[in-house]
Amino acid sequence: MKKKDILNRQDIESVVNHFYDKVRKDDILSRMFDHVDWEKHLPVMYDFWDNVLFYTGKYTGNPMAKHLMAHGRNPMTSTHFERWLKLFYEVLDESYVGKNTTLLKERANSIAKIMQIKLFGNELVLK
Repeated sequence: MKKKDILNRQDIESVVNHFYDKVRKDDILSRMFDHVDWEKHLPVMYDFWDNVLFYTGKYTGNPMAKHLMAHGRNPMTSTHFERWLKLFYEVLDESYVGKNTTLLKERANSIAKIMQIKLFGNELVLK
């Protein structure tokens, strides 16, 4: 299979679906998502990542508020964020290469760092 760059919403949906397939099977992350209604969550994630990469304006939620609530239910650690990024990068590296793919990795890394700072303060461990 020849790798290509992420070019459109269809590619974003493929990334999100593949990523959450891995998350649901992951020893560290799966329990963080036990309560998720996937039928509702996935379209929101499509909009979120589509907006992150292509500035579509379709996502209107507050991801930090959602993660603060999740952290209150089931405390997150830097290990969760490290694993999240590892799986996200794996999904991208398996099928995609190019400018948008690199940009999506950079933005995911930035999002993870910001969330950790807001959740943990100065205890940031993620590189």
